[in-house]
Amino acid sequence: MTIGRVFAHSVLVLVVACTSSIGDRPQQHEGHSLGDVHFPVSCSAQAQVEFKRGIALLHHMTYPQARQAFQRAAAIDPRCAMAHWGFAMTLFQPLWPTRPGPEALRAGWEAVQKAEELLPPTERERLLIAAARAFFLEPASSDYWLRIRRWEQAMETAYRRLPEDPEVAVLYALSHLATTPSATVTRAHADRAAAILLPIYERNPDHPGAMHYLVHANDVPGRERESLEITHKYAAVAPRNPHALHMPTHIDTRLGDWKRVIRGNEQAAEAALEHPAGERGEFVWDEFPHAIEYLVYAWLQQGADDQAAAQLQRLRATERLEPTFKTAFHLASTQARYVLERRAWNEAARLVPREPASLNWDRFAWPEAIVWFARGLGAVRLGEIDETATAIRRLSELEAATRQAGEELFARNIQVLGLELNAWRAHIEGRTDASIALMREAANLEMSTPKHAVTPGPTLPAYELLGDLLMEQKEPGQALAAYQRSLEQYPNRFNSLVGAARAGRAAGDERLSHRFYQQLLAVADGSTRQEVLKEAQTFLADGH
Repeated sequence: MTIGRVFAHSVLVLVVACTSSIGDRPQQHEGHSLGDVHFPVSCSAQAQVEFKRGIALLHHMTYPQARQAFQRAAAIDPRCAMAHWGFAMTLFQPLWPTRPGPEALRAGWEAVQKAEELLPPTERERLLIAAARAFFLEPASSDYWLRIRRWEQAMETAYRRLPEDPEVAVLYALSHLATTPSATVTRAHADRAAAILLPIYERNPDHPGAMHYLVHANDVPGRERESLEITHKYAAVAPRNPHALHMPTHIDTRLGDWKRVIRGNEQAAEAALEHPAGERGEFVWDEFPHAIEYLVYAWLQQGADDQAAAQLQRLRATERLEPTFKTAFHLASTQARYVLERRAWNEAARLVPREPASLNWDRFAWPEAIVWFARGLGAVRLGEIDETATAIRRLSELEAATRQAGEELFARNIQVLGLELNAWRAHIEGRTDASIALMREAANLEMSTPKHAVTPGPTLPAYELLGDLLMEQKEPGQALAAYQRSLEQYPNRFNSLVGAARAGRAAGDERLSHRFYQQLLAVADGSTRQEVLKEAQTFLADGH
């Protein structure tokens, strides 16, 4: 049954027993708090209960469950135009890498038209429906970014017309974040969104959208320490919502606070299993692999390889994963991270791209590229130049395809991987100057490319790789500077700390080595990398 038919079917036959009181009590889902949204609409009292639950879930980006709530609202009150608007809003996911397919675009367009036909009586409702219309207009078109820009422009119109309306303002802030430029690292959109959201939070400190989108606004360099109390409160306001539990760990990852990252994502992964996805609840929601990747990443940064392996196995053993970009990304990225962070070059060189075959990998170029990069880096570190060349060619093809699809941010990430692999090939071939130039180009590109919300960070930081390259070329002073630059951007990374400590020793700066070895031991809680730990402990015990 198609998305549109599911909605129509629900409107016709769904019978709902509503036991919630109407009022302005905080919204709940399956008995758990979702925060507090005040969003009256021109619908029956019972339909408003479901609508408000749906809008709270929408603000948590819990799209499948939000869609069900809006369907229930429409079933209760067939004249509720905003229920159709809400249904349409669940069919695209701003800030996520997923893109609505033809069926979702058609269903969204039909829902918007239905909402308009019901002649919503308030200006706010008409403006919000017009903004959704701007996104779903011309459903046969595949230009996602044109849709997002149209949505933002329409939301700005709504915001200018109703500047004191908190719900319009929250959605405008989200749309503004969604149109952040992909070719440069900038705080401009984040700063403006935060300036809109903070007054809303001050008036309603349990508003899920204000808190959630503030965390996204702070997920940029230079803003990671802003409003930390709100960041960590967000998980508490919706204690069983997977995305609310996960989202603060974006900031914890930027700060290198691995214990918080692990705690938050263990809770998020468990909660995600309680929220099925798909039209019939047939899939494990892709919020589960999202949380698992952050767990794998954090355990690896503590050197706890056995814990990372357990999470990787947990992901691989989970059946019926939602077949989305996020799932493809995390399946690819976790296996790449696991071998690369451990410097397991033989394992890396044997990775197989485009697995599992059940996913449509033609839609997921960046995830596929990550596996080719790991495979190529393993091959080049083993001296297998032909295999490296194959990986480089495939990266070039994937980058070109991604640019043709208009996904500039994805393409830039693939380009970084290609430059890094070419740099290592040049090094192995004895072209020292070219290798350093290529790696510096990769580092500059990475530093000017915004981090996508789907990933905790680069597959391997380019400055960390530059440090590794310079150490092999007997340039410890330059390597130390590269590792330090990597740690400024990605603090408390295990291998950057090891590299910086070793580079400091080789460059004769024992004071810095002492500092980095101390940091390493503080980070390496539960580490299984005993040789490295012994190296650090011996150096410190010798009084350096």
